[in-house]
Amino acid sequence: MGRGKIEIKKIENSTNRQVTYSKRRNGIFKKAKELTVLCDAKISLIMLSSTRKFHEYTSPNTTTKKMIDQYQSTLGVDIWSTHYEKMQENLKRLKEINNKLRREMRQRTGEDMSGLNLQELCHLQESITESLAEIRERKYHVIKGQTDTCRKKVKNLEEQHGNLVLDLEAKCEDPKYGVVENEGHYNSAVAFANGVHNLYAFRLQSLHPNLQNGGGFGSRDLRLS
Repeated sequence: MGRGKIEIKKIENSTNRQVTYSKRRNGIFKKAKELTVLCDAKISLIMLSSTRKFHEYTSPNTTTKKMIDQYQSTLGVDIWSTHYEKMQENLKRLKEINNKLRREMRQRTGEDMSGLNLQELCHLQESITESLAEIRERKYHVIKGQTDTCRKKVKNLEEQHGNLVLDLEAKCEDPKYGVVENEGHYNSAVAFANGVHNLYAFRLQSLHPNLQNGGGFGSRDLRLS
């Protein structure tokens, strides 16, 4: 059976379309390689699929740029001239914008104002006033944010300090820890509340009979650090 003819129209199924493109692309590249070897031809192929994938084949003895240059030389055209003109126009426009911005910056600092009339000077004054208002608003917003943050930190520290004091007072009232009787020990307790967390002051409430005479600690205060 002979091969049937395929109707030349767009393949609607995307998977089949991609498979057909891949197979035929490889076939075209194979024919281009054969033509390069058999006929000593210079060939450059550029392909873009419907999914924007780029494929290229160029003969080993040339480059795409050389092929484009030979194309322009043979036909006597310059395909870059239009693009170059557009680039020049874009460059000119950007230079004008840059010069305008530089002039406005100088005018805002009190320079290059000799060519301004009364209306332009009034407009410049209004623009500077609006800019100053925006700067002040931003400045106050930043200051307010920093102030609120500092107040929250201070409030948290005060709460932590209060909790530490309450915790220390509860421990001092607990017989297990003893009672601080004099100002020195109280200062030690305050030091604990103020951050010296590894300092404890307590007094033994009762002593074992064997420790009252001779071999014990006596009735002295004990302080651990």
